[in-house]
Amino acid sequence: MSERVASACMAFANWPRRLLSDNLGRLALITALVFAGMSVAQPALFLTRANFSSMAFQFPEFALLGLAVMVSMLTGGIDLSVIGLANLSSMLAVMAMRSLAADPHAPGAAPAIAVGIAALLGAGALGGLLNGLAIAAIGIPPILATLGTGLIFTGIAVVLSDGAAVLGFPDAISVLGNGALLGVPAPVLVFAALAAALAFLLNWTSFGLRVYLLGTNALAARFAGINNFRITLGAYLISGLLAAVAGLIIAVRANSAKADYGASYLLLSILISVLGGINPYGGFGKVSGLVLAVLSLQFLSSGLNLLQVSNFAVDMTWGALLLLVMVINTGGLRRPFGARVVRLIERRKR
Repeated sequence: MSERVASACMAFANWPRRLLSDNLGRLALITALVFAGMSVAQPALFLTRANFSSMAFQFPEFALLGLAVMVSMLTGGIDLSVIGLANLSSMLAVMAMRSLAADPHAPGAAPAIAVGIAALLGAGALGGLLNGLAIAAIGIPPILATLGTGLIFTGIAVVLSDGAAVLGFPDAISVLGNGALLGVPAPVLVFAALAAALAFLLNWTSFGLRVYLLGTNALAARFAGINNFRITLGAYLISGLLAAVAGLIIAVRANSAKADYGASYLLLSILISVLGGINPYGGFGKVSGLVLAVLSLQFLSSGLNLLQVSNFAVDMTWGALLLLVMVINTGGLRRPFGARVVRLIERRKR
């Protein structure tokens, strides 16, 4: 009995070390500390239903873009075109809906909404495929390829709209950005569904395993029989679709589409991915880590706004947090290739 007690005491004493040795544990601790700190600093304003509701409607926009950047980053690349593609896709969607539903306030706009969403997803898919082809077929570095296509997407959106906001969303689709189901904001439900689907795709399918292996070592993945071209194309296709959905959420919440919406979200989505433990060099990262990063940044941003902190100070705080987490995670991002492959294969066997 005494040995069992001693073993239990030893395990209890070592749990902080085990928690801090895991990336998700560190992120969970950071999220809890940020939440606790803001709760103590402004309890009368932060710990309110109105504030939680406001945060729930805000974070899915950039969280979806974070998912889009994450997928491309896992392959060892990056997608800087997500904002341009999000705005262009949402603009095409609202134009399609407006052309089929002359009166956005009239009932029976379901066909127009269906066509608009099809146009949205089609534009997102085509944009993602263009990125994938530029990277995998032509060989342009991802940062340059997606920077160029992002400018192209934004330029097309400006030409189509003459730089003005495009109005005309049917009332029936406004619930997607401003409504709620059983008290849960609709944008949160959309984000949760897509995050769960992406987590399943990455963790429980052969495509996900190939994405991780491609990001770990592209040459070794090719020698292992993986079609790097198809995997890269698929990853950027998914990134484009996620960006398109994010654009729809942004546009519906604003009740309009515009070429320059969400300009600050690009850096924020990259920050979320890195904070979430996604290896910038590819091959490592989890959706759960990204979710924790989203929550910690939203708690921090909301708390600092309630404290009336300058936006410049908020940006400085985000940068400091990014550097801190990168320093802590540096060792974890440099795992040997062989160890990663063995761990991935063992996970697939289970």
